[in-house]
Amino acid sequence: MKFTHETFISPLTWRYGSTAMRQLWCEKHRRRLIRRFWVALAEGQAECGIVSSEQVADLRAHKDDIDLVRSAEIEKDVRHDLVAEIMTYAEQCPIGGGIIHLGATSNDALDNMDALRMQAGLQLLIGKLQELLECTRARIEQWADIPAMAFTHIQPAEPTTVGYRMAVYGQDWLMDLNALQLLFSELKGKGIKGAVGTAASYQDLLQGTPYTAADLEERVMAKLGIAAFPIATQTMSRKQELDVLQALGGLASSLHKFALDCRLLQGEMMGEWREPFGSHQVGSSAMPFKRNPITAENICSLARQITAQVMVAWQNHANSMLERTLDDSGNRRLYLPEVFLLADEVLDKAIRLLQTLELDTGRIATTFETYGKFAASERILLAATKAGGDRQQLHEIIRLHSLEVWREVQQGRPNNLDERLMADADIRSWLAPDQIRSLLDVDGYVGDAPARAKALAKAIAARLSKLTI
Repeated sequence: MKFTHETFISPLTWRYGSTAMRQLWCEKHRRRLIRRFWVALAEGQAECGIVSSEQVADLRAHKDDIDLVRSAEIEKDVRHDLVAEIMTYAEQCPIGGGIIHLGATSNDALDNMDALRMQAGLQLLIGKLQELLECTRARIEQWADIPAMAFTHIQPAEPTTVGYRMAVYGQDWLMDLNALQLLFSELKGKGIKGAVGTAASYQDLLQGTPYTAADLEERVMAKLGIAAFPIATQTMSRKQELDVLQALGGLASSLHKFALDCRLLQGEMMGEWREPFGSHQVGSSAMPFKRNPITAENICSLARQITAQVMVAWQNHANSMLERTLDDSGNRRLYLPEVFLLADEVLDKAIRLLQTLELDTGRIATTFETYGKFAASERILLAATKAGGDRQQLHEIIRLHSLEVWREVQQGRPNNLDERLMADADIRSWLAPDQIRSLLDVDGYVGDAPARAKALAKAIAARLSKLTI
């Protein structure tokens, strides 16, 4: 049971994910949570008069004595990992060992354990998303008034501001926060309902007592700190896991969009944003001059992997035949830890990227100067039409001038659209040269983008101030 780099281990074991998230999904913690369930079950049964307090005390005393080696030895014979853990625990508990798992089926223990891990995992992710949103709020306010060219179809369009572009990401992340917090607040375990969900075994155990199976379930789940689904079969509904993965997939898509935009804007053809590059950092093994956007690229790479697991969860829910089949067991051991660890990693990377993101204000200004006049030509069209000109005729005149200047700009010549329009007799018949020059000054042609961006920053601050997890 010892693993080194001499054999395959997942990159999630050592390369991706935080220590806290790895510990949450490690095998020892998994076994501790299973034993926590067995102790809670025994405590509830003792309160109902089924088992003795001495038996429960014995289970409590050994609940943290995890022995993976012994459990693995037993599993070789019994070929059932949960039974092997029961037998390992029972060997350690001479007084209480005989009551472990009393009345339960495997998924009474396993599904409640997984629900507790998802609950704790969501709590960690919500905390990191909160940190990302706080950083986003600060960046929006810092850059709300900095004009920049907006791009549609990856082509220069009209002016926006850097802060408004940031607000797009912040708005998405607010929606992700709402989705994760709703899931966290409503997350449920299976409860204790036995082999097919009828709680018949518990009902039999409680015969002769004033308690019902529902009473016992309420006591056990209160000790675990999580509510139970009112209805379950042998397992709790896999719909909940699908909802969790869809929410994490949605978060991954938001982070991917941000990182992809960062990659575009770091490209040398734009060069407006840049992530830090260490003095000893190497961008390429072959091309010493390369400065690649590796953090943004890694976010995109891992975000895709998160989203790919959503369909597996969909299949598990949709193909769960009748009261249960076992064909989800193997893949759940893989994708549940994987999506939480990957989401943890991409959030950490997005936080670092945003905290250290730099603007090249010179390149932003150059791009703005090169293409801003094209966007401002719409102002000429509107003003000349308001002065009495024919909108369609003016549109064609401006279009022809713009296309010719565009070709010249692509050949490296300066943008002289203002000179061309001021020299055009048809346009000058409606607008004076000074008016044309003023209208082509697009620094302020950003609409209400700064105000909307700042309003969203305030909304983020207000939302975070009310965040409870």
